[in-house]
Amino acid sequence: MNQSFTLCIATESLEQDAQLLGVTTDDLQRIDIKVIADIINQPVLQLRLTYQITLPSHVLASQLAWPVWQQARVKFTDYLWEETCLECFITGSSISGKESTIRQQTAPYIEVNASPDGRYALYKFKGYRNPATLPPTPLYDTDGLTRVAINWSDSVSQPETSIKSELSLVNSSYQYERRFSIPITELPNHKYSVANITVEQIHPCVILQFGEHSLYFASQHASPPDFHNHDYWSKFKL
Repeated sequence: MNQSFTLCIATESLEQDAQLLGVTTDDLQRIDIKVIADIINQPVLQLRLTYQITLPSHVLASQLAWPVWQQARVKFTDYLWEETCLECFITGSSISGKESTIRQQTAPYIEVNASPDGRYALYKFKGYRNPATLPPTPLYDTDGLTRVAINWSDSVSQPETSIKSELSLVNSSYQYERRFSIPITELPNHKYSVANITVEQIHPCVILQFGEHSLYFASQHASPPDFHNHDYWSKFKL
């Protein structure tokens, strides 16, 4: 069982974006991004996220900044949102007892950033962009000492396929894929948590950098685009 998300481009500056990249607005709207979320238990219980990106033209593919995955690059790194970045936001009630229900824009939430090259960061917010410091506060495990890390090795069945798959040309389109997992804990009543936050809403999104220009993708967009806005997040169904 999995939950699938189809991401669409933010359209506020679509004509300008197309002009800068030398393509049509239709080309940009044909960029196909799907994110699949599922839960695996190998080697430990994890929320696995698979990002599948398809570009419709060589013009776009030639400009996309998509770094090669490297084991040596795997480490916590800030400011990944300034380049091509695979993201996911997670929110729910705190199991510490301080928050009992989701309150839009005031609930605690987690931001996950991952670069195709292996760098990553997980942050925790108390409420909408709170605290406002940059870089944000790292997410720590329940011990309060260990930074939560993502797992690039998939479910150990075919790690090379999921980690090191690079550009592939299929039917005149250009495809990219990355997959990583986040450790979770199973709670009563078929619920899950990341660190001390239950997983009740989820919002996968993507930033693609073409040269010096970035495009933003999500299943729904605020206006102007704002990945942190809980109003546009989806219910977690797994």
